[in-house]
Amino acid sequence: MRKRISKQNEHEKATISLKKIFIITVIVLMITGMMSVMATNKQLTSVKILLSSGYEMNVMTTNEKVSDILAENHIVVLDGETVTPAMDEVLTDNKTITITKGAKQAKAEQEYMSAEEILASYTQIVEKVVTEEIEIPYETITKDVSNGSSSTQNRVVQTGSNGLKKVTYRIRYQNGNEIEKTEISSEIIKEPVNKIVEVRTKQVTARSAAASSSQLEIIWAIVRQEGGSSYESALAVASSAVNRTRSSRWSRHGSTMYEQLTAPGQYCYSIDTHWVKYLGGNVPNYVKQAVADAMDGKTNHPYTSFRSYWAATSAQKQNGINIGGNVYFGN
Repeated sequence: MRKRISKQNEHEKATISLKKIFIITVIVLMITGMMSVMATNKQLTSVKILLSSGYEMNVMTTNEKVSDILAENHIVVLDGETVTPAMDEVLTDNKTITITKGAKQAKAEQEYMSAEEILASYTQIVEKVVTEEIEIPYETITKDVSNGSSSTQNRVVQTGSNGLKKVTYRIRYQNGNEIEKTEISSEIIKEPVNKIVEVRTKQVTARSAAASSSQLEIIWAIVRQEGGSSYESALAVASSAVNRTRSSRWSRHGSTMYEQLTAPGQYCYSIDTHWVKYLGGNVPNYVKQAVADAMDGKTNHPYTSFRSYWAATSAQKQNGINIGGNVYFGN
């Protein structure tokens, strides 16, 4: 007996088939959409390509590998040409591919140092606080008191002496070398004393007072004995006698160089006889020249007294001047 299928069953079967087709279609559309989204997620990038000929071109691409970008733009790298970055590398941040002629220089192999090696190569910076004493140079001041005279001479009325200051520095050293020096503080220990030179009308009265050649020979001998080992030292001795002729304090000993040098108890003339061996002009020419200059009014210090350096007191050394082994001081 043939089984009879109802129309209702056929209708249900057709409905199920339509549902299957719909579901499959939806799945296919979803997969296609996902693939499309994935494809569109690749970002277009502007890339500059510099050819070895000097030509420059800008292209848009979604590729990142250098070889892929060149291939899609039909660019062939010839023998002897170098590509930067390399063909198998990806684009760098500057988005530029450069093709040049010639071989690419080999990159220096990167050196790696361990922490122990880094510490061993580190040189410590040493810092010290150092105090130094620095001289402050004096200045020379010239005063013209000649009142326009055409015949003038210079006279030192105050000798100059350098000052002294104490300076403290912070100094940094590396490998034994000074790399930084910073002044922290400074203190003046001694103020500089300016040298004062007066330009005066030339006077020749002192020379004319040397009445005889015998007196001049005695002057030479005394000056040589007292410290005439050089022109400057001879002039210093003679200057002390000339300065005394200009001082009211020493006027009691005379008004000429000869009288001052031979005054009792003053210079070697009345104290010892060592000067006698220099009589008869037995002195160097520079002694004679120093005496002549002093008589003409040329002096190299303003002082009236002196002692040998070893006999002078610290105060005399500090306030006076050392010339030729004698310290000259006082007025």
